[in-house]
Amino acid sequence: MTISVRSVDQYVLDMELRMPFHFGNTTLTELPHLFVRIEGGDDLDGQEGIAAEGLSPLWFLKEPGVTFADGLDRMLEVIDKAAARAAEIEADTVFDFWLALYERQCEWATMTDHPPLLWSFGVSLVERAVIDAFCRERETTFHQAVCENALGIELGAIYSALTGTEPADYLPDEPQRTTAIRHTVGFTDPLTEADLDAESRLDDGLPQTLRQYIEQQGVSYFKIKLGGDVERDADRLTRLADELAELEEYAVTLDANEQYGDADSFRTDWERLTDEPGIDPLLERLRYVEQPLARGDALTDATRETLAEWDDRPPMIIDESDGELRSLGRALECGYVGTSHKNCKGVFKGLANACLIEHRRREDPDGEYVISGEDLSTVGPVSLPQDLAVMATMGKRHVERNGHHYFRGMAMLPTDLQDDLLATHGDLYREHDQGFPTLDIDDGQTELESVVDASFGYGAALDLDIEQFTPRVEWEFSPSSD
Repeated sequence: MTISVRSVDQYVLDMELRMPFHFGNTTLTELPHLFVRIEGGDDLDGQEGIAAEGLSPLWFLKEPGVTFADGLDRMLEVIDKAAARAAEIEADTVFDFWLALYERQCEWATMTDHPPLLWSFGVSLVERAVIDAFCRERETTFHQAVCENALGIELGAIYSALTGTEPADYLPDEPQRTTAIRHTVGFTDPLTEADLDAESRLDDGLPQTLRQYIEQQGVSYFKIKLGGDVERDADRLTRLADELAELEEYAVTLDANEQYGDADSFRTDWERLTDEPGIDPLLERLRYVEQPLARGDALTDATRETLAEWDDRPPMIIDESDGELRSLGRALECGYVGTSHKNCKGVFKGLANACLIEHRRREDPDGEYVISGEDLSTVGPVSLPQDLAVMATMGKRHVERNGHHYFRGMAMLPTDLQDDLLATHGDLYREHDQGFPTLDIDDGQTELESVVDASFGYGAALDLDIEQFTPRVEWEFSPSSD
């Protein structure tokens, strides 16, 4: 087999959030959504493949003074470089194609100021589009393509401990067909009606407060953002513990988005935070703390030494520090229990991470190891189903999803596309009373049948014409505040 790419096109849909999303030092109110389409060559025989993602540069770039517009320019540059390099590569398998593209992008990026988390994002978009083209050409589901290893995945090329094994040796025989939604609680999100005033209150037919999400959707998994201010975080966590007390069962994760200093400082702040008796009910249900340290400090020798000496530390995973191909291996050496998966960090990398975590579990049955499912305001019609297809193949029983929370469903799509989305993914989405598709969450769960059974594409089964959006060459970012 020969895998190649004849051309790459890009189109943009501007999206506005229904309410601000605060994480780390960033506040999102609008997000350009990029669609990437490749035309496959050689044995892909002209088959098109599509990938998509919201462009959120300030998650990828945590640098003082970088504006959203400046970060967006750098993000678009790495996408363009990956697209140009894709046209130069011929490979025997989809995996080999991706690895060659990753290595060429890495060689270029070492001469720039682009960090790995950013430059590899450009690779991930092309990677997803090529996987989509392959699944469409072969009329196979993503899970089948992975577990039958039709994609040619060589786990040993990423982690030597996995040499001679294949994904099917570690991943579930069947994909997850339902998953619980882990609801994001941003650190300025309203918890109850009392937190809303006339200016902030929405009248768009969707839940807004945490209390409304619990009552209307039955969510019982929660991802709570921390702000890095011990007193403020303690007050908010105490209040959350009170709000969740009526639930018979629930689980939480805490996400610090790099808000703490070095490991010693985090340890001091964590011990102060956990001295607050009001948050004990939350801590009893804590699964892990995500990315407490700044990415530059998270994987240092000093961090490894601090974590090794901290016997009662909470389970910790990396997220923003997972920038390089083998970052998880280093994180495990440092005392973390795992990492997150998001498609924006790479599909094959994420699958290899999931296999490494399962490999470690088998070697160390008494140890704690985590590959979590997280979100970057992922929405349909392409990005969300593709991301969920990977989560289902990994067997994730709960995943963070916040795109449905911060956007008004899929109301931003053209009407015909909304209808197609409901017709194709009628289990994942439902038609809202006001006529637009919104994620269907019942008793805290969403159905994935149409995602995992999609043989007309990777996760997203739509026959999507992206030319109804704005060509990248004609598009210019124009903040609504201007």
